[in-house]
Amino acid sequence: MFDRHMVLDQLGGWRGMVDATLPTIAFIVANSLDGLRTGIWAALGAALLVFLLRLLRRESVQQAISGLFAVGIAVAIAAFTGQARDFYVPGIIRNAGLAVVLLGSVVIRRPLVGVIAEFLAPSHLGAMASHRHPVPGFRGRVGRARAVLDPTERDPETGRARPDPAPEQPWREDPRLLRAYGWLTVLWAVVFLVRAAVQGYLYLGSENTDATDLGVVS
Repeated sequence: MFDRHMVLDQLGGWRGMVDATLPTIAFIVANSLDGLRTGIWAALGAALLVFLLRLLRRESVQQAISGLFAVGIAVAIAAFTGQARDFYVPGIIRNAGLAVVLLGSVVIRRPLVGVIAEFLAPSHLGAMASHRHPVPGFRGRVGRARAVLDPTERDPETGRARPDPAPEQPWREDPRLLRAYGWLTVLWAVVFLVRAAVQGYLYLGSENTDATDLGVVS
């Protein structure tokens, strides 16, 4: 069983997002300045640097290992074909795949946005969880997020967050909440579809170029 507090810690917040984008930025800059080979080494170097920094800071390296693996696949494809644009192929496939998964989750009545939101910030926690307010509001989510980060909510002996109380009603049994999460999931699916379409269009038009425009939108 997953511990949502552990997952939140492993995501790394804003620093985790910055770490994830550094290899791509390094590739874009180096490739545009000195060609594909330099771009490949710059991307690998940036991914390895992120991994080493996390080790030195004694932070979770799971995300860094995943990023290093993803960069390795991207640079391998680009090196094999000799085309800078192929560095972005995994990202295009990822965006299209995420769109399909999101839409599929709505079809089976398990909207993925709801699954993730209820895992990270369960709607049954806090004042917004009563049956009179079935759809969680922004203020309620902020309050629950603060509760997760509040050290007074942690076990003084282990330092871990205390287990969440069980919900009185599963969120999937609330029609309004299920519908809201469903529409949000469809919206995110459209975003990923549009990104994949734009990237695909730029990919087709960037043969034998440094594909900088494709990198910027990736």
